[in-house]
Amino acid sequence: MSARRIAYLSFTERGAALAEQLRAALGGTASCTRRIEGFSLPQWTAEAFGAFDALVFVGAVGIAVRAVAPFLKSKARDPAVVAVDECGRFAVPVVSGHLGGANDLAREIAAICGAVAVITTATDANGLFAVDEWAKHQNCAVTDPHGIKAVSARILAGETVRVRSEWPVEGECPVGVALTDGPDWDVWVDVRRHEGGLCLTPRALVLGVGCRRGTPREALETAFRELYTEQNLWLEAVCGAATIDLKAEEAGLLDFCAAHGWPLTCYSAEELRRAEGTFTPSAFVEQTTGVDNVCERSAVLAGGGALLTGKHAGNGVTMALAWRPFRLDWRWKNG
Repeated sequence: MSARRIAYLSFTERGAALAEQLRAALGGTASCTRRIEGFSLPQWTAEAFGAFDALVFVGAVGIAVRAVAPFLKSKARDPAVVAVDECGRFAVPVVSGHLGGANDLAREIAAICGAVAVITTATDANGLFAVDEWAKHQNCAVTDPHGIKAVSARILAGETVRVRSEWPVEGECPVGVALTDGPDWDVWVDVRRHEGGLCLTPRALVLGVGCRRGTPREALETAFRELYTEQNLWLEAVCGAATIDLKAEEAGLLDFCAAHGWPLTCYSAEELRRAEGTFTPSAFVEQTTGVDNVCERSAVLAGGGALLTGKHAGNGVTMALAWRPFRLDWRWKNG
């Protein structure tokens, strides 16, 4: 949690002291309304909502609720919001308890200042498996958050939720959960699309990219859309991109990666030549860059695994996907 971008807002000097204590322990930026001339709560919240992973209001829960209400979009997109009273007695997750990590953040705050974490999500209150919280800790995207409700309802009703996973899951299944490899399932963990239940998508793929000089972002988006559609993949499965260092300053490529929130890893031609595997050679690419293939080789180097898809080419853009190491564990709450 400490690696997240957290914004703290306090309203009194006592609250400011607590906010500073939390900032020192968890990182982030702390502000106090008493110290800002002409402070606007709506303006601060609007800016923080788009720039931070979590907002912590050191004050009344009601203030936090009224502040964030106009900016709420969905549990999959909203940042975590936590309210903690200025005396440090109670830490209350307000928004995005599971996917956003507000429950975890409230527990961390409670541990720092001696507060009680007031967790009200039903699965937590009953000590049961929360599929969205598990997905977050496993680095999986929830492709359709609306499906979370149905899964949680089954568990709360004492029924068994069937999970199908393309990866082995370490540890023993939680109460109310059973692994299956059959056609009937409630949750499917895979990078490929499936219909009929809740899909969790591991962020387990790296996109290798080659492109002509000056290629616009739109051309890269088109090529990427064609690739993941052709392969029946969830786009959320991709967690990063890679290319040759000659493309490190390509504006279109940088904009493309930024739009998806991906880090871009760049390799020299010599490094790409050392990649292990069988790749699709191109005499033109080798003459231009000094290596016979950019997209496949860079994907394998950045991902650390084998190719999922070979070179996909069109309109001056080449793309390939490679696996990165990924594991699942039921025992995440115990470390």
